[in-house]
Amino acid sequence: MSYLVLARKWRPQTFGDLIGQEHVSQTLKNAIDSGRVAHAFLFTGARGVGKTSSARILAKALNCEQGPTPEPCNTCSACDEITAGNSVDVFEIDGASNTSVDDVRELRDNIKYLPSRCRFKIFIIDEVHMLSTSAFNALLKTLEEPPPHVKFIFATTEPHKVPITILSRCQRFDFKRIPLPMIVARLRHIVDRENVTITDAALTMVARKGDGSMRDSLSTLDQVLAFCGESVGDEEVVTLLGVVDRRLLLETSRMVFSRDCRAVLDIVKRVDAFGYNMRHFCQELIDHFRNITLLKAVGESADLSDLSEGELTEITTQLAAPALSDLQRHLSILLKAESEMAHSTFPRLVLEMALMKMATMVPVVPVNDILERLKIIEGKAVGGMIASSQPSWEQSQPQGKMREIRPDDSARPSKGTHTPSPPSSASIKGAELPVSSPEDEAAREVGNWPGFVSFVKGKKPMLASLLEHGRPLKVSTTLLEIGFSAGSFELKQVQDPDAMAELKALAHGYFRKETGIRLVSLTGAPGDVPPTLSEKKSLEEANRLRKVTQDATGHPMVAAALEIFGGTINEVEEVKK
Repeated sequence: MSYLVLARKWRPQTFGDLIGQEHVSQTLKNAIDSGRVAHAFLFTGARGVGKTSSARILAKALNCEQGPTPEPCNTCSACDEITAGNSVDVFEIDGASNTSVDDVRELRDNIKYLPSRCRFKIFIIDEVHMLSTSAFNALLKTLEEPPPHVKFIFATTEPHKVPITILSRCQRFDFKRIPLPMIVARLRHIVDRENVTITDAALTMVARKGDGSMRDSLSTLDQVLAFCGESVGDEEVVTLLGVVDRRLLLETSRMVFSRDCRAVLDIVKRVDAFGYNMRHFCQELIDHFRNITLLKAVGESADLSDLSEGELTEITTQLAAPALSDLQRHLSILLKAESEMAHSTFPRLVLEMALMKMATMVPVVPVNDILERLKIIEGKAVGGMIASSQPSWEQSQPQGKMREIRPDDSARPSKGTHTPSPPSSASIKGAELPVSSPEDEAAREVGNWPGFVSFVKGKKPMLASLLEHGRPLKVSTTLLEIGFSAGSFELKQVQDPDAMAELKALAHGYFRKETGIRLVSLTGAPGDVPPTLSEKKSLEEANRLRKVTQDATGHPMVAAALEIFGGTINEVEEVKK
């Protein structure tokens, strides 16, 4: 008798044998119990998770001589024929081979005939997404209103390729990837009945190789048994499968946490000597550090990571060394290295540099510690104590824009500095304004030039923006003499007849008298003429910023912070509220 591989020998024969798909099996059993069995089903999911097996079990449950029953007997002739794949009323069609519209027409012609021996005529189409568009269209009407003795069961790994018109006519069941502990438990059940000696660690490596697929895991186990016989060793499994030994991953994380650069370089050397793919090893490291991070963050994470009991115990012993923030930085380094290795001709060098960076990474200072230090600094500053009589920042010169020191509330300029008010010549510190005659001073008392410009701004903003560039040569209730630079844009705009008319009307409204307007064209340097409002604003802003800088750099808290953290001031920036 020919050998039957484990994947076929231990194929599920009842809904209770399905591993990891309880949501599907329970729904189908309830539908059979209540008599609400649909005429078309669509089973989707990854490879080897039980789609076709579930279709066969459903076919047996519907056609069993004891049923329809949620659990087929697997002893009657109908169940035996379906299990063997030679039932005349259950058709298993490969969608990848029968893709044409003619194949679907032949299927449609056979549907109208009653089943020969069973209760239902069942069509199982595997990889249904491979059918052509014409084949799908030829199946639409039959799929929507089939005869009462016909059931359709479609299986596919790519449901997005199935037309929406087909999806809307089927009950869809999504099969999940099988968790690692469930696969290991099923493999243990099988090897115990096959009288095979193998450790749980080796079974975990086999199950991880299956990547959530029971069929792939059983095929890998078949390969291992063919190589090792009835007694399987861990080293033989590692050698045969070419997987990364989990002990090597644990040793890598331990050496990183102990900051041993020589040890991590030796590990990379061993990985290269074993012939492992460097990028694959980096991916395994990412998964390993992810498991450590999850355990550090949430404690018990069996439902979040695929770890056996032994691996969980070994990882738990390493949790005390690293901080959660450091683990997140380790993961960022590994993710960046894995991305670079995809395009690098020196993958070993990339991995070595990443592990060395992880081993020499300086731990971050917790925010709470920094806040405590700042409280100490604030206490010293309030008590009149300065950290040093001669801070180091006074002796160094700024080398470029490296950091920003922003003044706090206590170092802000006074309220008068911030409050926007009509600028005047008296408010400018350090500015050399022309000496005014007594007549001009009396004129300014009667008619204020900044006040007049503010009045114009409320009525005619565009005209006020032009006046801000004019020099008030004489301001009185009877005459406004305004100087502009010769040939300037502002002079030409104000000389416009309409602008002059608006200006006279506004002057009359402000001074309450008929006020004359005289425009003077100024050439050469300003000399002793009054400054424009825009010049006053620029000078006031420069003085204010200089005052802010002096207050910030001379504050005792800033001096103490510079000494404690060893910093220098390169720029002072005001925080706008």
